[in-house]
Amino acid sequence: MINEFWNLVVETWEQGIRGVGIDNIIICLGIIIGSLVARSLMNTYLLDRIASLTEKSETTLDDEIIDSLRGPFGLIPIAFGLYLITSYLPFSGSLDTLATNLVKMLVIYTIFSALANLTKPLLNLLSDSSWLTAAMTTWLSRVAGVLIWIVGITMMLDIWGIEIGPIIAGLGLFSVAVALGAQDMFKNIIAGIFILSEKRFQPGDRISISDGLHGIVESIGFRSTLVRLLDTSPVFVPNTDLSDSQVINHQDMNYRRIFWTINLVYSTKAEQLEKICKEIEEYINNSENFVQNPGQVNFVRVTELGSSSIDVLIVAYSEPVGFADFNLIKENLIFNIMSIVKNNNSEFAFPSTSLYVESTPQSN
Repeated sequence: MINEFWNLVVETWEQGIRGVGIDNIIICLGIIIGSLVARSLMNTYLLDRIASLTEKSETTLDDEIIDSLRGPFGLIPIAFGLYLITSYLPFSGSLDTLATNLVKMLVIYTIFSALANLTKPLLNLLSDSSWLTAAMTTWLSRVAGVLIWIVGITMMLDIWGIEIGPIIAGLGLFSVAVALGAQDMFKNIIAGIFILSEKRFQPGDRISISDGLHGIVESIGFRSTLVRLLDTSPVFVPNTDLSDSQVINHQDMNYRRIFWTINLVYSTKAEQLEKICKEIEEYINNSENFVQNPGQVNFVRVTELGSSSIDVLIVAYSEPVGFADFNLIKENLIFNIMSIVKNNNSEFAFPSTSLYVESTPQSN
């Protein structure tokens, strides 16, 4: 009885699962655990130690490269462990081919994943050049990543003996059909390329569009551009709209201009007008908030006798400060204008209409 039970245990141990003995299964589990431990040790000791050394360098390129390689490097022990398992287990026939192809696929995925991740930090080297901007670098890294993965997937399909030629021919016909139905999408992509090549704006720039949209550019995508309005609402604008519209890039301004017309009452005398204009101009020229524009001058002049007021034009330039700072400059100027007008015994005019009533004959 005992011998029969022992023979049953031995037979079960040797047969295991589909002819793979339990001892082999335990060894394979050990290889898997060892691979996971090796992956953890590689990230903890090797890559982290290299990262600590690269942090001491002046450039951030080496840090970006290390971060981009963490994922692919972690797959190396897994791929090696899978290779050991397929070599150790007594696979044969189609099962052996399947296991070998899976290992090859994992190796290809590891290599091309590393290449795709490296495109962004390597292209960042060119972002400091005069012709390549940060937004263009983002686009090129995406395109390069797609091309790399196309090559990688082609190699994976080749492992399984799948012909790539008929697939390309089929995709060609499919792309024609898609192109006919997705013309707007391709127009937006082309418009995005023109926006980047012309450097009309970059992420972080504050822009105004002719239809009244005003906000900060966050990202320039293949089909649309994300603009964050001043109230923090996100707006996705199709690239064709931005390409065909008049776009004001406030980030590229050399100066910020104040172009105001103030209206004074007709009771203001010529001497008062002259003194008001002179004092406002002196404040502008002596204030550190305003600068002299070589192409234009700051001035305050009486320009028109309006229907209900004497119009005074104020033109002044400041540094290209931010939105909040510019509003503070305008506020200070308004307060000073109000004080100067009041001190010179004048008042601001407002639209008014004079009504003359003729007397009507009294009835008997």
